[in-house]
Amino acid sequence: MKQGKFEIIENIPLAKDIMRLRLGGDTGAIVRPGQFVNIQVEGCFLRRPLSVCDWDESSLTVAYRIVGRGTELLSKMKNGSLDVLTGLGNGFDTSLSGDRPLLIGGGMGFTPLYALAKALIKEGKKPLVILGFASKEQAVYVDEFRTLGCEVTVCTEDGSLGLKGYVTRAMEGLDYSHFYTCGPEAMFKAVSDCSVTSGQFSFEQRMGCGFGACMGCSCETLYGVKRICKEGPVLMKEEIKWRT
Repeated sequence: MKQGKFEIIENIPLAKDIMRLRLGGDTGAIVRPGQFVNIQVEGCFLRRPLSVCDWDESSLTVAYRIVGRGTELLSKMKNGSLDVLTGLGNGFDTSLSGDRPLLIGGGMGFTPLYALAKALIKEGKKPLVILGFASKEQAVYVDEFRTLGCEVTVCTEDGSLGLKGYVTRAMEGLDYSHFYTCGPEAMFKAVSDCSVTSGQFSFEQRMGCGFGACMGCSCETLYGVKRICKEGPVLMKEEIKWRT
């Protein structure tokens, strides 16, 4: 983990209530796709944890939905600097991917999967990507994944773009070696039940400190209590204790 000041390079809308924020600063603590940053927003007591969508040696990109006061305040910032904790969380393990990994994003869950797709392609893998959204108006980053060379299937709940239905519909009959997913927890159990291989789940959860001190984001797994911010946000399929 590293704390530092990051300058706002751009903070622009991608769709209604969806923003992309690019920050300039020292990204040396980010070493794996699936890690996250924790951003201090002036006027808010708790930081805002956001998955890293992309990064290089001097900048990082996050995408976020405006859902409350903190993200609304953040969306209005067009310049200046932010206090950011970087290199948080365990991230995805690409060594388990096999040659044909499947990436499944629900809603804003595309965010860490974009950096993951870039890493897998760099390793010579050929990722398949399923992106699920409520409607065409909320469908973002589809072209960005395709530009990387990914085979992308889009699902929308209302059928306004791609397949009508949930991401599990697009999973049926697919041949893949391992899967990675991020999105709402309500989607995860269905993905787990539908999957035919092992996989990795990146959990989205509100948290306090973001680095394991407060225990506020602890969850029960089949192997004991784990902190989403520290031992997560990525958990293996085989360790998740699903709520009934």
